[in-house]
Amino acid sequence: QVQLVESGGGLVQAGGSLRLSCAASGRAFSAYAMAWFRQAPGKEREFVAAITRSGTMTYYADSVKGRFTISRDNARNTVYLQRNSLKPEDTADYYCAASNGFPEMAELGYKYWGQGTQVTVSS
Repeated sequence: QVQLVESGGGLVQAGGSLRLSCAASGRAFSAYAMAWFRQAPGKEREFVAAITRSGTMTYYADSVKGRFTISRDNARNTVYLQRNSLKPEDTADYYCAASNGFPEMAELGYKYWGQGTQVTVSS
């Protein structure tokens, strides 16, 4: 089992940058593929980005491709989401998730979830 805690959320102006972190504890972090999802007010949760166990491959939703970067540091048991050129539509609660399978876009593929961190992008 693994516990996930997100941090780094807050208020940022459009065009700005913000890095989210997700710290993991419990079983070996490197055994899990990791992902970020987000849920905007009144909308369903959606896939943002994912990364393989080793960090060699990454995947992105079209809406964030070129603006967001997912990375991980297995020595620090942490996964990051660097977000640049933020837009008001990026406002959401951001969640990290862990899978002991291959990274994928579907929520069902992820067994462990953090509590989320709120991000607000002002125009």
